[in-house]
Amino acid sequence: MANILIIDDEKAIRKTLSEILGYEGYKIDEAADGAEGFKMFQAKTYDAVLCDIKMPKMDGLEFLEKSKEINPDIPVIIISGHGNIDTAVEAVKKGAYDYISKPPDLNRLLITLRNALDKTSLVKETRTLRKKITKTQEMIGNSAPILKIKETVEKVAATDARVLVTGENGVGKELVARWLHQQSHRAAGPLVEVNCAAIPGELIESELFGHEKGSFTSAVKQRIGKFEQASGGTLFLDEIGDMSMSAQAKVLRALQEGRITRVGGDKEIAVDVRVVAATNKDLLREVEDKNFRLDLYHRLSVILIHVPSLNERRDDIPLLVDHFLDNVCKEYGIAKKAIDPAALKALQEYNWTGNIRELRNVVERLVILSGKVIMPEDVDDYVLPARDKKRVNT
Repeated sequence: MANILIIDDEKAIRKTLSEILGYEGYKIDEAADGAEGFKMFQAKTYDAVLCDIKMPKMDGLEFLEKSKEINPDIPVIIISGHGNIDTAVEAVKKGAYDYISKPPDLNRLLITLRNALDKTSLVKETRTLRKKITKTQEMIGNSAPILKIKETVEKVAATDARVLVTGENGVGKELVARWLHQQSHRAAGPLVEVNCAAIPGELIESELFGHEKGSFTSAVKQRIGKFEQASGGTLFLDEIGDMSMSAQAKVLRALQEGRITRVGGDKEIAVDVRVVAATNKDLLREVEDKNFRLDLYHRLSVILIHVPSLNERRDDIPLLVDHFLDNVCKEYGIAKKAIDPAALKALQEYNWTGNIRELRNVVERLVILSGKVIMPEDVDDYVLPARDKKRVNT
């Protein structure tokens, strides 16, 4: 049930609007002037406001300005019998959602209000999703290697410098790329991800640069590639070490010139992307083995960020376990489970060849299979058998 604030010095107008909107299922509060309405606006969160312009103590435009200072996301619909085009334009410039003349057309009023409430709902959903994404992308840990990565990201994110992220599978290289994007001035733009290892060599060029209709047998229509999709944002090339040599040459040209050409096309297309690449391979060794271009390596590795394995940052395991316990229990809709200190110690001594990804899966398994408190025997029963109970000591 949406909460609506009606501000109008005419009692008859307030009563009429309250009855109509109340019948539509809205919860209504009334204020007889702008000053009273502003006090109510400060004290309570509303989903929308209907406000007159000519009122004692504080007029509608002043209320509009003050309300936007407090909460700019709440739509204010101006309703006035003293309006003209100039007044309407001024109201909209100051942030009014819409302007309706008195006597209001009830159908238009209801439609405008519904649209305004839809906007409010979308704003709330977007904010919630952003909080979830930000929380998801947070790098958990206080170990020296993680603190160094955080410091580097903070310095580099504000620039357009290309970044090469290295590390074993499952350590969180994608997380670093997402964090770089979120902290950058490109955060409002797209983050486009490409897993170079998952795309067949004959299709990688079409995936990255797009293709024109008829450029090859299955090209039944034009396709926009990832470089174009990421224009204005960040392109994350995961597993860059698995890219074919021919695709590497085209990526190098795109980085050098800021332009790409679709497969089967001859038109050059300008692209504005920041490239972040990641690999679990030693690219310099790949260069020696003639599997990777040295000039592309130097283009990509302006900034190098190495993400350590979980075995190299065991001090972070308690924080990570607590984080995953919180997330997994929320996903399953159950109360957060506790973990016995001895069970936590056993997890710290475990040989994490799968790194963070494996730890998250293990925590989920323990949440599902253990009781209210995760005990050492749960770790013995549900975790260690996967490695024949092999542990490594810190």
